[in-house]
Amino acid sequence: MNIVKTFNAEKLVVNIYNSREKMGTAAASDVADRIKKLLSAKSEINMVFAAAPSQNEFLDELIKVKDIEWRKINAFHLDEYIGLAEDAPQRFGRYLYDRIFSKVPFNTINYLNGNAEDIEAECDRYAELIKSHPIDIACIGIGENGHIAFNDPPVADFNDKFMIKKVKLDNKCRMQQVHDGCFESIDKVPEYALTMTVPAIFAAKYIFCIVPGSTKAEAVRKAVEGPIEETCPASILRRHENAGLYLDRDAATLLNKFW
Repeated sequence: MNIVKTFNAEKLVVNIYNSREKMGTAAASDVADRIKKLLSAKSEINMVFAAAPSQNEFLDELIKVKDIEWRKINAFHLDEYIGLAEDAPQRFGRYLYDRIFSKVPFNTINYLNGNAEDIEAECDRYAELIKSHPIDIACIGIGENGHIAFNDPPVADFNDKFMIKKVKLDNKCRMQQVHDGCFESIDKVPEYALTMTVPAIFAAKYIFCIVPGSTKAEAVRKAVEGPIEETCPASILRRHENAGLYLDRDAATLLNKFW
């Protein structure tokens, strides 16, 4: 897999690869292996996915893996914008439909509705789904501001009492959507979204965090080497019993252990 380096940051296993493509292939292989192991012991499993360009290579490789029993997997997603048009290509549900949900035959696909008439009721509905389908595998990323899902530093809470909540997006988070080419300008990016909270993500039995690109290097440094606190929500991954971080060289350039 052309792995450059692997090391532990407390409990978090950090894997660095030569390229974005090698990173995506390795993450897909490890996720596929975990799916197969889990399904050898239980009749169905639950997975949650991130929706972002950082996940492209991983998802493209995952759907190519043979012998995954997709019909035994219930799919969820981490977050969704509030107020985007139903046909907007930036909607996270749409991204995941195009990348994976329409490509393989999941048992169920459970969408988070950012256009629900009653947002609080939608949060409750999705939270109940997650409670009744505890997440086995979470496939996530890290934002430029260190967020996981839409838990930006101003709203992240390691002890959040909610599983799903409405959040106001940090401007750095909104600018990332412009940097990623998803929106033309920051004024086009929604100000609010729905997100799985930090404890809801942390409750997953296995977490695979896929993070390519130089724009993520500072966030990766803080997540791996900085204090574990809400100023960098991804830092909490260092306390998870079964979490792996998959990086390309660009994302790892600021890590002391990389050098």
